[in-house]
Amino acid sequence: MINILLVEDDEVDIMNVKRAFKKNNITNPLYICHNGIEALDFLNGKRDPSIVDLPKIILLDLNMPKMGGIEFLGEIRKDDRLKHISVFVMTTSNEDKDKINAYNLNVAGYIIKPLSMDKFMLVVSTLNSYWTLCEYPG
Repeated sequence: MINILLVEDDEVDIMNVKRAFKKNNITNPLYICHNGIEALDFLNGKRDPSIVDLPKIILLDLNMPKMGGIEFLGEIRKDDRLKHISVFVMTTSNEDKDKINAYNLNVAGYIIKPLSMDKFMLVVSTLNSYWTLCEYPG
C-alpha cells in the first residue's frame, strides 16, 4: 500500500479529502502537512522519523503560507530522493501562469477544486483508480 501526502492549509479542504477517501474506501495511509516547509521536513524525516516509506503520491495545494506549492515543487524536483514522487495539484487557482509553472515542474495532474462535494468525490475516485493502476518501483 502506498503512502499519500496531502499538503493543504485549509482545514475544510483537509476534511473534504478525508471524507472523500472514506466514501471511496481508500485506505492508503494519508499524511497531512499544512505548508511546503512542513512537507519538506516530513519528507526529510524531520517530523516523524518512524515513517520509512516515502509517499509515492502528493496532493498539493498551491496557495499556502510560509512556502507555497510551486516553490515546494521546485524544491522536491531538485532532490534526487524526492523528484520521482507523483504530484497532483488540487487548487482553486485557474491561472494559466500557475498551470504552466506546475506542469513545467512535472506534475501528474492539475485539478481545480470543484465547488460541489459530488464532483470532488468523482475527482478522488478517479485519482484512486489512477494510482491503483500505476506500477511503482519498490
